Amino acid sequence: MFTPTRRAVLAAPAAALLANAQDVKTPPESRRLLSSKYEAGPFANLLLPRTQWNPYPRATDRPAWQALPQDLRSAFVAAANQQKGKPWPSLPATVFLDFQRNGNRTRFEDLSFGRRNRLRQAVLAECMEGEGRFLDDILDGLWLVCEESFWGVPAHIGAQKAGNGLPDISEPIVDLFAAETANTVAWTDYLLGAQLEKLSPLIRPRLLAEVRRRMLEPCATRNDFGWMGLDPQHQSPLNNWTPWIDSNWLAANLLMERDEARRSATAYRILNSIDRFLDYYHPDGGCDEGPSYWSRAGASLFECLELLHSASSGRLDYFGTPLVHEIGTYIYKAHIAADWYVNFADASARVVPNGNLVWRYGQRIKDPGMIAHGAWIAATHPKPHVEPEALGRAIDEVFHTADLRAASAAAQPPLVRDVFLPGVQVFTARRRQGSTEGFYVAAQGGHNAESHNHNDVGNFIVFHDGEPVLVDVGVEMYTAKTFSSRRYEIWTMQSGWHNCPTINGVSQQAGRRFEAATVTSSSDDRSALFSLELQHAYLAEAGVKQWRRQVRLDRTANSVSIQDQFQLTKTESVELSLITIRAPKEVAPGELHLEGGFVLRYDKSLRAVIDEHASTDARLQPIWGPLVRRIRLSSTTPPAEGGYTVAITRT
Repeated sequence: MFTPTRRAVLAAPAAALLANAQDVKTPPESRRLLSSKYEAGPFANLLLPRTQWNPYPRATDRPAWQALPQDLRSAFVAAANQQKGKPWPSLPATVFLDFQRNGNRTRFEDLSFGRRNRLRQAVLAECMEGEGRFLDDILDGLWLVCEESFWGVPAHIGAQKAGNGLPDISEPIVDLFAAETANTVAWTDYLLGAQLEKLSPLIRPRLLAEVRRRMLEPCATRNDFGWMGLDPQHQSPLNNWTPWIDSNWLAANLLMERDEARRSATAYRILNSIDRFLDYYHPDGGCDEGPSYWSRAGASLFECLELLHSASSGRLDYFGTPLVHEIGTYIYKAHIAADWYVNFADASARVVPNGNLVWRYGQRIKDPGMIAHGAWIAATHPKPHVEPEALGRAIDEVFHTADLRAASAAAQPPLVRDVFLPGVQVFTARRRQGSTEGFYVAAQGGHNAESHNHNDVGNFIVFHDGEPVLVDVGVEMYTAKTFSSRRYEIWTMQSGWHNCPTINGVSQQAGRRFEAATVTSSSDDRSALFSLELQHAYLAEAGVKQWRRQVRLDRTANSVSIQDQFQLTKTESVELSLITIRAPKEVAPGELHLEGGFVLRYDKSLRAVIDEHASTDARLQPIWGPLVRRIRLSSTTPPAEGGYTVAITRT
């Protein structure tokens, strides 16, 4: 699972993301893909009453917890022992103000997430050991959380009417981590309610009051949280915030709401929010936020639907919905090799999805590829996740650990040969099905107002034998600048630092109108081809009358080629950027060698210039090492009509 720092990377301010989606086209019509199956009345009749819903064994069910694998129990108890009795971190107002004052979001998040991780570890350790040694630590953690002014993080407080700064306690804002905290409190109450009552009869009423005040009531009475998608006057595109928060909201509601009518009405309201999220998806299920965000888009969607399935004894079953199936399978379609995934936009190039959720999702939709992929992830990352990112996820994982381990023994990832997602305009191809041998290529069309957008229409990446050759750098650690009007000052967001052309000195711009056109894909046993028109990805001042890019994988010759055919009304300059971490060396006009035995051949009229950019960022450095290199193949005398070809082979 993600560490707190990586979770912080995922937690982009929703309002800022939407603000960056410029010139958004008309919102899609409501399809009610899920809620139309049952209207509110029949839906309510299918839910079990709260007192009859027992999704997992409580801590008092000692045989169930003692039956968990010994190494799993030992790992959680050891992790909780390391924290037991130590002072809890404080959350000073001055640290909360870091984000407003200097854009830093990590100091506060490290402290806040540290509290919550420690609490979750103690809860699970107590359930596994059952000796009461961690109850005081749990009580202290719960009490501290209840006393906090805001359950979310400073980067998201701008949603309150008072704006950025300190939280206004009279206006509870529901962001990602307020919702996750409600999830933690609700599951703790469910698992350890009997033990908490022995500590004090006042603690459980306090937990219920805080969950109601901070989440259940605001979400029931307000439509203006943009992530909900429920306000007709607020119809911006939705992203991972919607299912991420909905999954936590649904769990807190199902576990803690005492009024059955309100409980079912809220669950149905959440289903309508999920429906609105699905309205923004293309039928191919492609996630324009990328594989790392799938863990909080597709995987959180699964959690929502699984909670409803469980809380109705299987009578509320939405897993047969075609779009639900496609959203699930995206995660293995975007897989390259090992921990490498196709990482366009803000997605990370190295991802470890939650193997349990992928496996369980695959089981529900009856997809063998997804089942195998989830089991393979679990087999290649077998260590217990002792820093759970959400308590509900952790509980589900520990109770499926034994079965998942048994399924993982011989699991292999599907490694799909050809993928084309026409909605998000993403193409991938490898040399042969089920193998990482040889070249792999991925490319995209799309537009420059996608969620977590980079200016990268026409971008592509190349791998060989499961290792990167030409790359998409991704995104640095998030700061206040990342989701502001200055976003595209950041080097990783610019088309010049993607595998894209710069035409007559003009780079791509952000906005919905900057898009690909006439996107096509074809493949057979000999080759795979992706083609798109890039004219509209550039301002008129670039002088582009036509720019047709073709990305081709030759399976027979084991090579990749990129062919650009163009017509220009201005002929000042053309520059083709190629991003790599491999040291390049020019050996002759029109030929570069890359570290590792790779050869780039290109038109001799192009001049190669090598730039280097330090990759010391805490997110990028572990992936790419200390340097990212850019090869600029440029001409100051391009023809008005012509083309350039770049071919990549292995010696």
